[in-house]
Amino acid sequence: MRRVLLLCLALGVMTLTLRPSARTPAPPARVLPMAVWYGGGKARAPMLERDARQKKEAWRADVQQIKALGFTTIRAWIDWASGEPVERQYQFETLDVLLELAEEEGLTLVLQVYMDSAPGWIGRRHPDSLFVSSNGQAITPESSPGYCRDHDGVRDADVAFYAALASRAARSKAFLGFDLWSEPHVVNWATPTWIANPEFCFCVHTKARFRAWLQRKYGSVEALNRAWYRHFTSFDEVEPSRLSTILSFTDYLDWKAFIVDKLGEDLKDRADAVRKAAPGVVITSHAAGVGLFASPHHWEGQADDWTMARQVDYYGTSFYPKHSALVDRDVQWRGALLDFTRSFGYDQGRQGFWIGELQGGFGTIGVNVSPTVTAGDLRIWTWSALARGARGISYYAWYPMSTGYEAGGFGLNQLDGTITDRARAAGAIAKVVAANADLLLEARPVRAEVAIVYNPLAHFVGGRQRAAAYGGPQGEVVGIERDSLLGAYRALFGRNVPIDYVHANHVTAESLSAYKLVIFPYPVMAPDSVAAPLRAYVEQGGALVAEARLAWSNEKGVASDRIPGLGLWEVMGAREVAVQTATGGKTQLTWSGLASDLPGLQAGDVLPGRWYEETLEPLFGRARVVATLPGGAAGAVLSTHGRGKTLLLGSYVSAAYQSTPTAAAERFHAGLLAWAGVTPPVEVTGGPFEVRLLTRGSETLAFVLNHGRAPARGTVVVGVQGRATQVSDLATGTALEARIDRARVSVELEVPAEDARVLRIR
Repeated sequence: MRRVLLLCLALGVMTLTLRPSARTPAPPARVLPMAVWYGGGKARAPMLERDARQKKEAWRADVQQIKALGFTTIRAWIDWASGEPVERQYQFETLDVLLELAEEEGLTLVLQVYMDSAPGWIGRRHPDSLFVSSNGQAITPESSPGYCRDHDGVRDADVAFYAALASRAARSKAFLGFDLWSEPHVVNWATPTWIANPEFCFCVHTKARFRAWLQRKYGSVEALNRAWYRHFTSFDEVEPSRLSTILSFTDYLDWKAFIVDKLGEDLKDRADAVRKAAPGVVITSHAAGVGLFASPHHWEGQADDWTMARQVDYYGTSFYPKHSALVDRDVQWRGALLDFTRSFGYDQGRQGFWIGELQGGFGTIGVNVSPTVTAGDLRIWTWSALARGARGISYYAWYPMSTGYEAGGFGLNQLDGTITDRARAAGAIAKVVAANADLLLEARPVRAEVAIVYNPLAHFVGGRQRAAAYGGPQGEVVGIERDSLLGAYRALFGRNVPIDYVHANHVTAESLSAYKLVIFPYPVMAPDSVAAPLRAYVEQGGALVAEARLAWSNEKGVASDRIPGLGLWEVMGAREVAVQTATGGKTQLTWSGLASDLPGLQAGDVLPGRWYEETLEPLFGRARVVATLPGGAAGAVLSTHGRGKTLLLGSYVSAAYQSTPTAAAERFHAGLLAWAGVTPPVEVTGGPFEVRLLTRGSETLAFVLNHGRAPARGTVVVGVQGRATQVSDLATGTALEARIDRARVSVELEVPAEDARVLRIR
């Protein structure tokens, strides 16, 4: 009731303080927003310039230039402190002016909301709402990180602000929608430098919410005591995990699972407020670094991409291939990030994803400056995202950052207003997208036949106890979870085979049935729910590859009686009989299988492995050893189960390929495709092209990407549905010469350096 009353008061005050609207506009036309971050003048997000009304005409010149280059959308922003400096007195002048400019100049507007920059009156009214670290220290905001929304009063004011914003913005026919939360964490944009190992949030309100979450999960304190090995007499005694102990770490697993659920619920709370106040507007949010590159251990409180995607229309990511210093991400890294984002963006019938921030210029953090960002970079990064079915792209930013430790970086243009080749290149692509918006909005990525299992639980083996020397550059087993997810992708990248990442917590027998090959890398800890779908997948004819110590521990951190655990030893046809950490964390598997087992791989071929050497024992007559560890012990077992087949590896071959790629390991991964009966949808000869496909009905879009620094010529053969009758260049509409043989289209073409050609096949 308090929330409802506060919302009513908020809406009532807003009608008195905002400029009246003369009409109710029609909803915006269908648009695939090609946007630039621009908040009026040269203020950097989330800051705003003052006196927006007086600066409208000066800002108009920027907006006109944005449109002239080809962009269709402004991505503006507002911070809570500026928007509500006094309780229930909303100051939306900058938003008003930018919406007017967008409407007058024929653009749409997406609004980014920053709640971490919270108004001071929140803290004065609710002094017990400060974020508290695990050591008990409270964080007083310095603009960020604001206040904990687990406090009822903060949460009520939070959703009231979103509702007020939505009611105002939706009056403009230029308004397209919201990004409700930029790079969600429990704590955003503030590092407490005086706390050695911070972790958030341990305030009384978050702890109360955690206890309620536990009560829903376990039902009784007795059940909680059994799970945690404790002796609580009530849920009121429960505290979040702070220690690493030798007993059990189920308490820590529950704490981190709660953080994931909490962040999803917080995003839904905000989305619901906006949907109620402004039905029909587009609602988005975007991650800082998708789970592929992030750890659920992060002290800020890490979100889960699949959970967040379910709360909004489009969930996406920031995309900074050259963020700062020596960062210069390679082609496969960029591809993996985009395909991971595509995977949760299109999961379970969802409609796609947005790139919330695409790096517009060189990056800076303090004195660390990134490699130069070129027009070619912008072309290849943009087309790479569109080729995966991105439904919106926002370049960060129109101007470089004017203040803060990123000052001077990330701009499409110069801070003095000089337009760069980067801005022109991005604008030219925006024109092509605008001319083909309906086609691109309706086209979907082709169905993948290969899946890599993304399993966040793999990070939690040992709970908080993560240090383990293995001779790596940092002396710890750091990054093996990430490298395992990247290695198989990298090895298969050049085959132009679409690859999905599937979340271990959400797979079903039905969802896995779409794939001919499933790879489960670094599967040391697995949720109980994944076992039945994997079993059914193999029994129904699927091909499963799993690496060492499959399901060693379950979702509670309890070790399995037999490894593979969760009963998967029966599916894999083998069990672990010995295991050790390899010297220096590096080992190898020597292939001893038949030439027919994996095409392209011969007896004696050596596959690098990482971390463990797991000795395996075949359990059934259908299972046999196909590779050995140093010393001759069985290191890989090939088997069958039901109508399907399995391959169990006694080390981490995928992670090894990421750090030590070899020709034999590449042949191994290519052989897996043939072993599983995967059919590549495209063939490339002559040119070093990456090719990605989108389809709409009987039409196919083939994105031919040249990541090289020189023009390249080659032939692309695309398999299509039905018989092709016409092939044209999407950008120019020009018909292209093509050889059409039934359901195969062959086109010879040249692609400029760091650019793409998009073939429209009808």
